[in-house]
Amino acid sequence: MISFETNLVLIIGLFSFFMGSIPTGLIVTRSKGIDIRKLGSGNIGATNVLRTMGAKYALITLAGDISKGIIPVALIPIILRQFSLDNINYEFNLSGQIYLVNSKVLFQAIAGLCAVLGHNFSIFLGFKGGKGVATSLGVVLSLSPHAGLMTVTTWLITMRFSRISSLSALIAFALTPFYVYAIDPSREKVFFVIILTILVFIRHKDNIKRLLEGKESKFGNKK
Repeated sequence: MISFETNLVLIIGLFSFFMGSIPTGLIVTRSKGIDIRKLGSGNIGATNVLRTMGAKYALITLAGDISKGIIPVALIPIILRQFSLDNINYEFNLSGQIYLVNSKVLFQAIAGLCAVLGHNFSIFLGFKGGKGVATSLGVVLSLSPHAGLMTVTTWLITMRFSRISSLSALIAFALTPFYVYAIDPSREKVFFVIILTILVFIRHKDNIKRLLEGKESKFGNKK
């Protein structure tokens, strides 16, 4: 028989994936009769919206994409309290080593990961999507607010000097696991944020190639 916790994981995962799948950038630009996928880089994220439609629509897109990461993770403590699952440690046996994982962190990690995967592989876009930076940031802000703010600060500083959005995102997320560890040295949280960082780097593989070749575009320069 499938346990209640297993059913709860499935429900939370599906809800988070569905929420992450909402194509904020496409919805925002479609409201103006424009398909953002046919402009600029073709990406539905805030960076491409900023390049092609301006700051107003980019900010709306950014807020929406960040919210897709914040909301599912923020709902977890409320949901767990309803079922008296908010103060439980689950045992995981990995190669004979027993690890205890707090229920709240475990369910938040599942919700956050599914939200990011939903954004990256949206069910509304034929399982295509964005690069997950803003949604991952929302997850981190909900999981560890101070670390999330440090990530934002790192992005802003790097962007100020480099004017390269992809480089700023990569540097910010490369440092995020260290920020989480410094503020809240939870092994589970750090491990989860490392997974998010890996996903961000994977989704930026083409950008990384252009960065290494010196061909990545800067804000203020035409492609």
